[in-house]
Amino acid sequence: MSKRTARLISRLAAAAAATVLGGTVLIPASPASAASRDGVCDNGEFCYYFNSNNEGSISDFTDSVADYGTEQPSCYDFKGAGAGKGECVKNAAASVWNRTTKTVRVYFNSNYGGTHQDFAAGAKGNLNSSLKNQNASHELLGSNPPNGCKTDGTDSKLPTSILVYRVSLNRVERVTFKTYVQNVLPNEWVPSWPSESLKAGAMAVKSYGWYWALHSTRKTSGGQCFDVYDTTSSQVYKPGTATATTNAAVDATWDTRMTRGGKILQAHYCSTTTACGGWVTGDWMSQYGSRDKANAGSSYSSILKYYYSGIALS
Repeated sequence: MSKRTARLISRLAAAAAATVLGGTVLIPASPASAASRDGVCDNGEFCYYFNSNNEGSISDFTDSVADYGTEQPSCYDFKGAGAGKGECVKNAAASVWNRTTKTVRVYFNSNYGGTHQDFAAGAKGNLNSSLKNQNASHELLGSNPPNGCKTDGTDSKLPTSILVYRVSLNRVERVTFKTYVQNVLPNEWVPSWPSESLKAGAMAVKSYGWYWALHSTRKTSGGQCFDVYDTTSSQVYKPGTATATTNAAVDATWDTRMTRGGKILQAHYCSTTTACGGWVTGDWMSQYGSRDKANAGSSYSSILKYYYSGIALS
């Protein structure tokens, strides 16, 4: 049994135990918009409008997105007031405003494929007849991720992207690395937990993904290479689930790396000390333990060093 499979089982066991012993179980919060995705087209964002001529509800983005998702609650949706609010963005946008400093390319297909239309920095406009209500991904040009199986990361430099196997969709998506971390953390830590616990979680999620972006040799049955699953076989990734509190934790720790012997740590974690008891001490972190230590006043760095032996934070 893999450690990730064991983690899933341990979570279920921990939840059952909590029901019996404590009478309550912490349930992850419903997906919520991040502060940067608030339905207002701010400077530095690329924005879709539900209607033509920049009218209707707005969905705002700060990065490239390879797949918007198709169903609530996991899709990227229109968040601003007006017609279309709450609708999934995929195949539903009619116009855009590019307030980033880069040209943005809108694609007909997911994963940056098919016919496309470019919008220069500062441009407003309607999607053309091929893309109106037929939009599936967009990319900020000039910061393109690598192609194929290649990663540009090292043990001292974050990868710009990661290959995620979307198990239920049976496809591989290249996801901007920060977007990946932002949309894993709220599915592995509870967004209402104290900030130092969320920061420790952000470091673990980032470190685990970073490790596999550098070391993976995985392939799907169809021969596509990928780095991580979007399930508990790796970490739970759900596009569009980032929250303000978890994004703040990601931002606060983004420039910090966690290494052991100069190499990025493959940071394991699971629900509780009891559930993780069979693992090698010093190689995993208790999620609930991180919450309890944060409530007791520990900093995220102290939490990490308590659970992961021999690490350096730099």
